[in-house]
Amino acid sequence: MSAVIEVRDVVKQFGDQRAVDRVSLAVPRGSVFALLGENGAGKTTLVRMLLGLLPADAGTLSVLGLDSRTAGAEIRRCIGYVPERPVLYEWMTAAEIGWFAAGFYADGYEQEFRRLLDRFRVPARRKLKHMSKGMRAKVALSLAMAPQPELLVLDEPTSGLDTLVRREFLESMVDWAATGRTVLLSSHLIGEVERVADEVAVLREGRLLLAEPLEQLKRRARELTITLSGPGEPPPITGEVIRTRRRSRQWQVMVRNFDDAHLQSLQEHADVVAVESRTPSLEELFVAMMQAGDGDDAEARSGKLPVSSAEALP
Repeated sequence: MSAVIEVRDVVKQFGDQRAVDRVSLAVPRGSVFALLGENGAGKTTLVRMLLGLLPADAGTLSVLGLDSRTAGAEIRRCIGYVPERPVLYEWMTAAEIGWFAAGFYADGYEQEFRRLLDRFRVPARRKLKHMSKGMRAKVALSLAMAPQPELLVLDEPTSGLDTLVRREFLESMVDWAATGRTVLLSSHLIGEVERVADEVAVLREGRLLLAEPLEQLKRRARELTITLSGPGEPPPITGEVIRTRRRSRQWQVMVRNFDDAHLQSLQEHADVVAVESRTPSLEELFVAMMQAGDGDDAEARSGKLPVSSAEALP
């Protein structure tokens, strides 16, 4: 599949703080691509650079084949965008804001907007200032979806919304991608993302920790519980060790890109009493990556166990 978004070696600096640090990724067409990270990880900064709202200090960004540095206005005309805090004319009704927005789009916009209001059960004649936060969020999403853009960009769209509204948002994302369109979803709500995303990218302090299909990530991730016959360290683990935790003779190891064929050799190792293996959730992987210290990175990539920084199990 061709990439709808391409980011190559992008850097953004604010004073002494590097908000985005040499990030490269590609968003395939027809997917729900989730950009995950804690608050301050650089997600919104990256989104703003993609939309041409913020210049990059280095690297290149393109959206729908357009250069974000020089074609920001054209990119914003071609996509649908819902920021975390949408700015709406709250003195208008939902119907009026749809009529107003229709003046900037081709024929059919207002009809599609009204259809979306009906789908989301938004009262068209109620003023926005009298709506709940969830209702206003639905209006913002309807405004973004009404022109039926090829790409929908959502920056923390469900933050602060109740469970039912969040579910409606997520269901609409799956339906959108099913038509061959693309969704870029920036979020820190990992459990929700796991239900809808095809691809995930994880940012921490501006650095990209991973970017790959979610199914592949989960298929090759393991949490190993290794019980040793005596004190010491477990044998070397194939793959990328994310985090280790130890309680006496028992080690808990979170690892990416694990080869299941290696499991038998671990079980047969002279110092190993037992090995238990399970597939962690995306949230467990995310937490492990957030907790991993910078000093562990080199050892983790080499597949060695960072004994000096191993966390004791409670």
